[in-house]
Amino acid sequence: MNAHQTPTHQTQTICDAVDAAFDAQLAFTAELVRHPSLRTQEGSAQDLLYTAMQQRGFEMDRWELDAVQLSEHIGYGPTTVSYEGMTNVVGAYRPAIQIGRSLILNGHVDVVPEGPEESWSHSPWDAPIIDGWMYGRGSGDMKAGLVANLFAFDAVRAAGLLPAAPIFFQSVVEEECTGNGSLSALQRGYTADAVLIPEPEEDMLVRANTGVIWFTVRVAGQPTHPREMKSGFNAIDAAYFVMNKLRRVEERWNSQKNEHQYFQNLDHPINFNLGTIRGGDWPSSVPAWCEIEVRASLYPGVTAEAAWSEICEALAAIDQDPAGNTIHTTATRTGFFSEGYVLEEDGDAERALAKAHENVFGSPLKSFTTPGYLDGRVFVLYGNTPALVYGPISEAIHGYDERVDIESVRRITKSIALFIASWCGTVTE
Repeated sequence: MNAHQTPTHQTQTICDAVDAAFDAQLAFTAELVRHPSLRTQEGSAQDLLYTAMQQRGFEMDRWELDAVQLSEHIGYGPTTVSYEGMTNVVGAYRPAIQIGRSLILNGHVDVVPEGPEESWSHSPWDAPIIDGWMYGRGSGDMKAGLVANLFAFDAVRAAGLLPAAPIFFQSVVEEECTGNGSLSALQRGYTADAVLIPEPEEDMLVRANTGVIWFTVRVAGQPTHPREMKSGFNAIDAAYFVMNKLRRVEERWNSQKNEHQYFQNLDHPINFNLGTIRGGDWPSSVPAWCEIEVRASLYPGVTAEAAWSEICEALAAIDQDPAGNTIHTTATRTGFFSEGYVLEEDGDAERALAKAHENVFGSPLKSFTTPGYLDGRVFVLYGNTPALVYGPISEAIHGYDERVDIESVRRITKSIALFIASWCGTVTE
């Protein structure tokens, strides 16, 4: 059998195997959603995935992230938390005979904070299925994809086939804040001929995405009693003035979109988000300080260092507010410090995925550009590996009532399974 072809009867057998195990797949996804794997709290979710991989007979590896080692890499994002107890999990499938091409199936287990729980229609840590959608924080971003990787492999095995190349199942942390989880896996030596990451991407393939920088700006004020407000200087007011100055950088970068392939048709590809603000010490004192945390995006091809320099220059140019008050700012990088990436068109891996997708969906695979961060950049920029970011339809990721479309998950799992069979090749058991 040719290692890179999937016959029609084999295609149907694999797809049928996905259907046969789909209830179990949904049950396991729901169980994973019920583990609140917030930053620094991913341990129990990783325990669950470790056991699931181990039960499949994989060679297991689990390690704690090393901030010192990571900081030596150009792709490192500065961390503001201790990595003690924060682990990646990798399960390695290694065939007795290799005739195909190796594959990394990657996904992140960490999720963003849920916000006020009363604003959810159900608990964010439950996973009810309502009208064809599974709800819960992380259901779409991206626990359904993590589980799809495992059950896609199961479907190939259930069809009586053994993948004929190494496959590394990665469950990483830190995707939502630094990207250091996938970077740590790369530093540990995990490489392959292709990577597939089933992020919630609307049944499509990501062609390009932005880089991201996280930073904190601290603005100094002059405290006084409110009865003498004019003699003081309100740092919180000043912080909004500073943010408006940063938005001029955002506006300038957006005006350059026509210079960047794949971004020309996006309305607003570059976004500077004021994510948090805190300041002041007392309601009856004019605030002496304020800190804002900002997430800024940048185009592929623009280095994080170059973008950061431009941001710092804009901050340094701020000397006074309109009232003539002197403004002092200090900027610190606090997370993502990543470049964007572009997936080259029509590579071997993309063609294999496109064929698998068309077999399942009955229509050509579409690609699109996203202004969000993706760990695909780790593999493309630093591993010289094509990264296929391709996953199910989801709604309200990072918002209230996050949810993932059940039938989309079924289809994506079939596509991944067919891609495994095609890319890795198979032999009969």
